Amino acid sequence: MDANHFDNERIERARKQVKRIKGFYSHFMIYIVVNIMLVFINIKNLDPGETYFQWRNFITLGTWGIAIIIHAVSVFFPNFIFGSKWEERKIKEFMQEEEKHQHWN
Repeated sequence: MDANHFDNERIERARKQVKRIKGFYSHFMIYIVVNIMLVFINIKNLDPGETYFQWRNFITLGTWGIAIIIHAVSVFFPNFIFGSKWEERKIKEFMQEEEKHQHWN
């Protein structure tokens, strides 16, 4: 294969990565805006003398925050859990298994 083909592949991978990063930033900004709105709504609905620091006021922040962290790890550390070496090992494993089945047929 020629160098132009490899350049095209690199450009396509870079475009996909930029799209994933842009998606994360959009997700994060929506998270910030929605949670700021929820803080104001929750403060407005407090009874006189009631404290804001109640577990129910932090459910959305916490659960959605965990999703944001998972999204960030998948975008910025794509090889964190299932890296390229893992993929290569699994591909070889499946190819060897297929060879065994073809050999016995």
